[in-house]
Amino acid sequence: MQTLGHWIDGAEVAGEGDTLKNINPATGECINRIPAGDTEAVGHAVAAAQTAFESWRLVPVAERAAHLHAVADAVERDAEAFAAAECADTGKPIALASSVDIPRAVANLRWFADAAVEFCAREEVWDTTAARSTVDYRPAGPVAAISPWNLPLYLLSWKIAPALAMGCTVVAKPSEITPTTASMLAHCSAAAGLPPGVLNILHGLGDRSGAPLVSHRDIKAVTFTGGTATGRRVAESCAGAFKKVALEMGGKNPCVIFADADPEAALDVAAAAAFSNQGQICLCTERLIVETSIKDDVIAGLVARANALRIGDPTASTTQFGSLTSHAHRDKVAAAVDQARNDGATVHCGGEVPTNTAPGGAFYAPTVLSGLGSGSVCNQTEIFGPVTSIIPFETEAQAIHLANDTDYGLCATVCSGDRARAQRVAKGIDAGTVWINCWLVRDFRVPFGGMKDSGLGREGGETALRFFTEPVTVCATTGSQQGAAGAVPSEST
Repeated sequence: MQTLGHWIDGAEVAGEGDTLKNINPATGECINRIPAGDTEAVGHAVAAAQTAFESWRLVPVAERAAHLHAVADAVERDAEAFAAAECADTGKPIALASSVDIPRAVANLRWFADAAVEFCAREEVWDTTAARSTVDYRPAGPVAAISPWNLPLYLLSWKIAPALAMGCTVVAKPSEITPTTASMLAHCSAAAGLPPGVLNILHGLGDRSGAPLVSHRDIKAVTFTGGTATGRRVAESCAGAFKKVALEMGGKNPCVIFADADPEAALDVAAAAAFSNQGQICLCTERLIVETSIKDDVIAGLVARANALRIGDPTASTTQFGSLTSHAHRDKVAAAVDQARNDGATVHCGGEVPTNTAPGGAFYAPTVLSGLGSGSVCNQTEIFGPVTSIIPFETEAQAIHLANDTDYGLCATVCSGDRARAQRVAKGIDAGTVWINCWLVRDFRVPFGGMKDSGLGREGGETALRFFTEPVTVCATTGSQQGAAGAVPSEST
């Protein structure tokens, strides 16, 4: 059986010590093995990134962009193999991996490549009668990119593309649950001509690879997507070393549906937001906040859509809903639903392992609950699975209160036929992104991230490009003047 090695300084490197099994969650079969991780490999990877940085930072941005486009070309050529690997690692339908995950990874590489060229071509200048100030956006240095298991290549490329485009080198740590496409990307990058050490991949457990990577003194910035508990530890580690950090973490996202919304369109939005990727997207809706007068209709419509999903073998082209990404996670989701039952929830559909799926798979049916208050465990704790809970409301003010009634603030959706009301409610919700009558419509140019326990900082657009730099202001006097009136003597600063 193949053991995937780390990718360090342009070559695959075998890990020291024990290995981990990478399991296909839809079948229970072992796909490959990866190193469990060790600090020695972390040190080698960071050293390679540090050495490569000294030359990569000097490569013209247009040339760096050309490298990223070459990597994108390589992934695009092998798109079928990447999609198959993503399907096997995650249990998601092959149709989803082929139409969303892999194309989006390619688009990430291309968009940030071009955006960096445009960004670096602009000059920021401020003139006064006495001086001219310019801003030089210098690459921050070697950076760490830690990506999750739900959208492995999609979110890995979302992080490494802006970093590489702006002249940083990267040590990436993919989830140990879904490691395969990260290794494939490393091989594609080398074949596409990316210089050794510019992109390095570390496999392994968080405490063996992730923690020592984040705390390494030569890592200058960290971008992390994952759970809130782990994100808090990453933030604590970065704070001590004054490192830049961007955290995109959990969510307990609401979808508010008013009685004046287009009923079929709102139900389509709600079903997609609840069950896409088996509910394993940080942006998925876990709380459906519904005007009381239409609650029963919404439950009936959502149950009908859940029951119509074709659940089964992820490799079949007609499958719409695959397995969860691990057996341990499936058990966690099942335990959350059991807790809801014990707390008095009504289970309208799902709440069990589907009967027509492979016995060794980590399947769980799309589940619709109701009958629990906003303060219940179910409605406060992120489940990260195909489970949504209906909460009724009477007034607009109550809807906003319920939407904000969690420790999270990643995203929200508002469905209403009244444009002014929708805008009012959107402005009242504490979330990094609020969609109106839609869900998961993403523009590369806009900042993305969360509030409260959902995150710190933003990714996407120029926000991401700036994150991977250290802005340096250079101020020079104009004409014959040697200083400005009121300037503080240098020895006092």
